Amino acid sequence: MAVTREFRHFHVLFLQILAMALHGNCIGVNWGNMATHRLPDDLIVQMLIDNGFTKVKLFDAAKETMRALAGSEIEVMIGIPNIMLQQMSADPQAAADWVEQNVTRYICPDGVRIKYVAVGNEPFLQTYNGTYLNITLPALQNIQQALNKAELGKQIKATIPFNSDIYNSPASNPVPSAGDFRPEIRDLTIQIIKFLSENKAPFTVNIYPFLSLYSNEYFPVDFAFFEGTNNPIKDGDAIYNNVFDANLDTLIWALQKAGFPDMPILVGEVGWPTDGDKNANIDNAKRFNQGLLRHVLGGKGTPTRSMKIHMYLFSLIDEDAKSIAPGNFERHWGIFEFNGKPKYELDLSGHEENKTLQGAEGVEYLPRRWCVLDSKVTDLTNLSESVNYACSFSDCTALGYGSSCNHLDAYQNASYAFNMYYQVQNQQNSGCVFSELALVTDQDPSDGTCQFPIMIAYGASVTQQKLIDKLTAVGVVAVWQASSLEAEITATVDLGDQAMEGFVHQH
Repeated sequence: MAVTREFRHFHVLFLQILAMALHGNCIGVNWGNMATHRLPDDLIVQMLIDNGFTKVKLFDAAKETMRALAGSEIEVMIGIPNIMLQQMSADPQAAADWVEQNVTRYICPDGVRIKYVAVGNEPFLQTYNGTYLNITLPALQNIQQALNKAELGKQIKATIPFNSDIYNSPASNPVPSAGDFRPEIRDLTIQIIKFLSENKAPFTVNIYPFLSLYSNEYFPVDFAFFEGTNNPIKDGDAIYNNVFDANLDTLIWALQKAGFPDMPILVGEVGWPTDGDKNANIDNAKRFNQGLLRHVLGGKGTPTRSMKIHMYLFSLIDEDAKSIAPGNFERHWGIFEFNGKPKYELDLSGHEENKTLQGAEGVEYLPRRWCVLDSKVTDLTNLSESVNYACSFSDCTALGYGSSCNHLDAYQNASYAFNMYYQVQNQQNSGCVFSELALVTDQDPSDGTCQFPIMIAYGASVTQQKLIDKLTAVGVVAVWQASSLEAEITATVDLGDQAMEGFVHQH
């Protein structure tokens, strides 16, 4: 039976209304795209709908993503990367052009429901050493003014996602009520808050209880979660059983001291990683995120402010190309794997009724084959260099201390590195050489908690694999094994099925 556009639109609206009823429309999710192999945007949008997410936070405004979100009724926060802040700050016309290209063009029937523009991301982070201090406020002002001139200022607000390191409590009195903004940025931060308030925009903050545990081995583990603690923090009449509330109330006290006691707050990022550190695992991630959802959707707010907490989980999906400068865990924040498979059961309604996440459907994969260390090789002189090379161009963070593959022996360790590189290279023959140390196998080398992934296929890699399959079917396996033809095959894949048929016939 043919499904009309009107029916599909009604179906989407029905799911969104149901989700709003279940979640109170206060739970969103971050969607990043720093991955070597991305799921198609339309599959991810369908994942958002299937799981009842009504809000999504992006880190850019990529055309493919915006087109996929069009007509979905999902509320969207789009982002301006830090690298663009200088331009947005120095040139109001550049800001106006950006708004025209990335906001105005999508405001139409069946368009994108843009709610916020995130100007930068954690620009006052201490590790940036003040790089963005003088350009963030002017960029914010120019973007909001561009929105106002486009007659969108009432419905779309510019905000700045700050890291929670912009405020703290003194070591001599570590309670939320002693909180204030860092002295060296306090005046500038208050100027930003004033501008946000004048434009009825929220203050956005990213809070990471995991990092408290990661950075301090003496941090009380139970205080990072939501089941209570044997050593709560007492601050006057307020009692804190978890670091999330304590952190958020520290901000609320800082805002109150700045003269903005009723400033609306968005929690732009909050979550728990599943790999890359001894405390980053599936059990802890499920424990934290389920407790967070239960806590937030309970509607009580924090000890200092009774409020509905609006937040965006971090994050939707793993990103294997993110910088690991903060730690190996950076690539493992997703509640879904890189291929759209749920990592664990999570009831997004907060009721903990064993509801499961709905994974992506129709995902295409490369063939079931892996690149491993050849067990017959005796000269391992170049092994260390080869492993380092493989890990330099792929994601080997699961091999780190306390991570899911840290238990592998030397042979498995090398095989894992080789396979990650091989998969990133779309299983090309040249991706499994490593000074003649490696070979391709169809036997899955995964063991227990350590999975040797097969990469998802997308774009050119999908077409390339179709061509390989055709070559194999007509008995010219040797053609693919001849590396001299790889460049020709790669050049052919973008030309479609007719070109593939011609290539097969030719060879």
